[in-house]
Amino acid sequence: MTPRPRDATATRAAILDAGRRQFARDGFERVTVRSVAAEVGVDPAMVMRYFTNKAGLFAEAAATELVLPDLAGLGPDEIADALVDRFFALFEESPTLLVLLRAAATSPEAAERLLAVILDQAGPALATAAVDRPAERAALVGSQILGFAFVRLVLGAPAAAAMSRDDVRAWVGPTLARYLTDPDLGP
Repeated sequence: MTPRPRDATATRAAILDAGRRQFARDGFERVTVRSVAAEVGVDPAMVMRYFTNKAGLFAEAAATELVLPDLAGLGPDEIADALVDRFFALFEESPTLLVLLRAAATSPEAAERLLAVILDQAGPALATAAVDRPAERAALVGSQILGFAFVRLVLGAPAAAAMSRDDVRAWVGPTLARYLTDPDLGP
């Protein structure tokens, strides 16, 4: 193996990238410090140096900012389009949220982190479009998005995996909009 040039910033970034890939693919439980180090071509001590342990690497690999669009004042169709587009970008163009979703199934720490992202970031953004009962409506939107993402990206269900963004917008979008804007929904 050719030795890596000594560049602390590049080595740290390579370890973090490898961690993200492995956590997204394998989940928290199956990833090891050794497997991440081996992928990068460094000694496992380097992973420990930069991230302290696997949990520290995971915490940084799973750090995410949802940056949801402003939904206030949008009509139901616009809400649906905005949410589907944003969540496609989050799940399919960046591995970070997928890291959390996959790991949350087996790790209480990951589940807690994913819940915090949903409550602290998605909840307030979704509440601006909710006709009433914002917490319940945000929870329903989250269940739909996370459930679909799990079936599509983690389980790899062929029908869900084959859907285009327009297909998802047509099938899932109206449900998201209904959850937020239908005043007749709920008890």
